[in-house]
Amino acid sequence: LFLSAFPRSMRLPDPFTPNLKVDLLPEISQPPRILSNYMAALSHNGLRQDLDAYLKNRRNSGFLDWLPDRLRASNGENPNAGYTYNVPAINSLVVYVGTQAISQLQNKSTPITHSAPMDIFHSLISALDAEGRYFLLNAIANQLRYPNNHTHYFSCVLLYLFAEAGNEFIQEQITRVLLERLIVHRPHPWGLLITFIELIKNPRYNFWAHSFTHCAQEIERVFESVARSCMGPGHVSGAAGGTEGSGSENTGVSPSLGPVPIPRTEA
Repeated sequence: LFLSAFPRSMRLPDPFTPNLKVDLLPEISQPPRILSNYMAALSHNGLRQDLDAYLKNRRNSGFLDWLPDRLRASNGENPNAGYTYNVPAINSLVVYVGTQAISQLQNKSTPITHSAPMDIFHSLISALDAEGRYFLLNAIANQLRYPNNHTHYFSCVLLYLFAEAGNEFIQEQITRVLLERLIVHRPHPWGLLITFIELIKNPRYNFWAHSFTHCAQEIERVFESVARSCMGPGHVSGAAGGTEGSGSENTGVSPSLGPVPIPRTEA
């Protein structure tokens, strides 16, 4: 519910607009308001200094090798939580790396996929175990909110990680994180919806061909139900079967969506 909030002065673009081009929306270039000190947790294991050094020049390739261990909880941390990882540090890292990536993209012509920030996300998604990857993906999904440059960037990150995973277990875990947020009662965050629809509709991701989408009849029904609520009944049977309704215009992160209720706004 909190992630579905958006500024009072904003009128959400109609996500049902055919061929909605998200990257051309005027709001998509604006940063969101972040009132918390999200960099505080980066002091964990002296992470901030080494992170800044890698983001600046990408010279210390060893940084990516030992980063997963640096995100693990130290002795005495979270004694009752039962987590192996320092979750606040992962959340802070995701937001900080994202803000640095957006700044680099605005000042340079470097492609989003060939950058130090994307190297970090791609390395972590491959190197972390299932628990750490789940925390990382949820931290990214938390940024899929109303139209702003964080929503756009992290939507691109998730879709890129899915496409380049090379491992169906990772792709299944990405899908799980998105699906967990869509099967609950509405409202759903605007950015979450456009990301999921792009994933299941764009042939590039070949979503319906993955075995986890039809591994059991109950799972298949869940996917069909979510797809129907987002895309309408005319797309579901064709998308699941890979025959009709699965095409997508070349719009980046810009699918057309089903009707979305207006969530309450933030102050």
